[in-house]
Amino acid sequence: MRSAGHLALLRRALLSRAAMKSPLVCLGLVLCTVLPGFAAAAETAASPFPAHMIPDSELRVLPKTSAGRQYQLHVGLPASYRKEPQRRYPVVYVTDAYWDFQKITAIEGSLVYDKVVPEFITVGLGYAGENLDYGSMRLWELSPAPFGSNAATGHAADFLKTIEKEIIPFVEREYRADPAHRVLAGASLGGLFTLYAMYTTPDLFQGYVAATPAVVVGNDWLFGYEEDFAKSGKPINARVYVAGGGNESPSFLGGVLRMNQRIVSRHYKGLAYDFRIIDGERHAGMQFEAYVRGLRFVFAPLAPENGPSTSP
Repeated sequence: MRSAGHLALLRRALLSRAAMKSPLVCLGLVLCTVLPGFAAAAETAASPFPAHMIPDSELRVLPKTSAGRQYQLHVGLPASYRKEPQRRYPVVYVTDAYWDFQKITAIEGSLVYDKVVPEFITVGLGYAGENLDYGSMRLWELSPAPFGSNAATGHAADFLKTIEKEIIPFVEREYRADPAHRVLAGASLGGLFTLYAMYTTPDLFQGYVAATPAVVVGNDWLFGYEEDFAKSGKPINARVYVAGGGNESPSFLGGVLRMNQRIVSRHYKGLAYDFRIIDGERHAGMQFEAYVRGLRFVFAPLAPENGPSTSP
């Protein structure tokens, strides 16, 4: 159930002059704000039974930033983490921790079992506090430019700087994280942010997984960042996976397809790239498969095994 504040924000954004001038802006705002509403669940009576907890997971609250934002990291540790105290692990940083942390930790166990990825630490990027309106808050962090005059949007550069200067150093200080193998992953607006990070700080991560990225948001902001990066002549020394849902709206999927065509046409030096349409799936349903295939792709050089299974 979405909060009243979240719905008010959506109404203001959709009725703004900027949004009315562009159907794509309207579409992007709808997909990036309405879809996450299922996370803000209505309060119900507490169950008399114990809650299910994710094994080997921790919550770490960071100090407030200069902008007054306080982040909470959802940390998932590999099964061998405490058994092998000298070992360092790749790290997957995923946006929208309150939704996608559980997806990634579940996927990690399955893919490690299949020996198609190395064990890795999962760090979900979330917020500290109770009864938060995640749908509204994520607009602040994950949008590269403002929605018209809305000051609560367009702070992706600040968030990326916080990740680079505060969150990554914290993780690599507190955990046995391998700084040579960082991956950034996200879906929808998180996918947009993932590609934005790739174009603005291409050396910060060695892998990027963008599931159904909302590239149509804001009159195609991301295409402008891509154009500027291409003109710089810089390489992208990373493995990058992008996916869209085959049954998403034509306008939304069209933006993902255009971005794919743009990336392929550039022939960026150093880039290992894969793209896939997840047939038959819509915006949310495609995300599990996108993360599975994306993590397999970005970690392929580190996989214990590749190709058909050799197990009986």
